[in-house]
Amino acid sequence: MTMDARPLTGLLARLSDDGSEDDLDTRILDAALAEFETYGLRRVSAEDVARRAGVARTTIYRRFGNKDNLAQAVILRECRRFLTSIADATEGLPTAEDALVEGFVVGLRGARTQPLMTRVLHSEPEAFLAQLGMNGGAVMIAARDILADRLRRARPDDRDDYATVAEVLLRTAFSLLLVPGGGLTLEDEDDMRAFAREYLTRMLRRPGG
Repeated sequence: MTMDARPLTGLLARLSDDGSEDDLDTRILDAALAEFETYGLRRVSAEDVARRAGVARTTIYRRFGNKDNLAQAVILRECRRFLTSIADATEGLPTAEDALVEGFVVGLRGARTQPLMTRVLHSEPEAFLAQLGMNGGAVMIAARDILADRLRRARPDDRDDYATVAEVLLRTAFSLLLVPGGGLTLEDEDDMRAFAREYLTRMLRRPGG
């Protein structure tokens, strides 16, 4: 089935970095988040969200198009909040490398306790993966752009590959969350820092640097 991405495209514009989504969007997204955290992505219907938000089901469809777009909007908003909290936690560090290392530690540790991530990754990781791929990877692209902007602010030089670096970082983090175990358990924060310092900061180095 082909999904109509137009409602999501409009929502992405409304969900700007300054949190200027309107009150009705906020009410619906808050209700959807509570439902998804409690019951997971698959079991929740548009009717469930409408009931919790105190709106008509048709309002959900008019604002978001369908439940999958609504789920993507919730995930995007939580990603934006999460990445902003990482940026706040790493603000003032002396180098972009330090910010990347501490951001990786804060992010991986936080993702393992974030209620929505915990609920979905433990019970239906395949549903989360499906969301990342829908509508041309809209959620991944939006999260990548947010993270790339943070990296660019940390080191405002003339390099043009921050988007690539940001996407690789996101895909690395998602892989560690979705496929735990193996040789990279990284349960200890010192191990996380050592891994990030040794391997991830290489992406910030210029060729020949």
